[in-house]
Amino acid sequence: MSKKNSLARRKRQHDFDLRREKEEKEKKAKKLQAKKNKMKVDGNGKKKNKGGSGFQVGKRKLKTKLTEAAKAKAAQAMELDK
Repeated sequence: MSKKNSLARRKRQHDFDLRREKEEKEKKAKKLQAKKNKMKVDGNGKKKNKGGSGFQVGKRKLKTKLTEAAKAKAAQAMELDK
């Protein structure tokens, strides 16, 4: 049986991949949580973007997608409005 086809080797590799993905996900969640905690609600720390939520390329206006941090910030601002 070839190395590539070895069941034990494939299982170990699969377990390793799952563990690595889980660690990456946890790391990303921790980073986002830390960002949320230190985030200012009013957002005076950053310059305001002129022109709204998109930017012009040729004749078409492109929409920009919100990042996870921006979504969290918006959610946090919404909670304070209630």
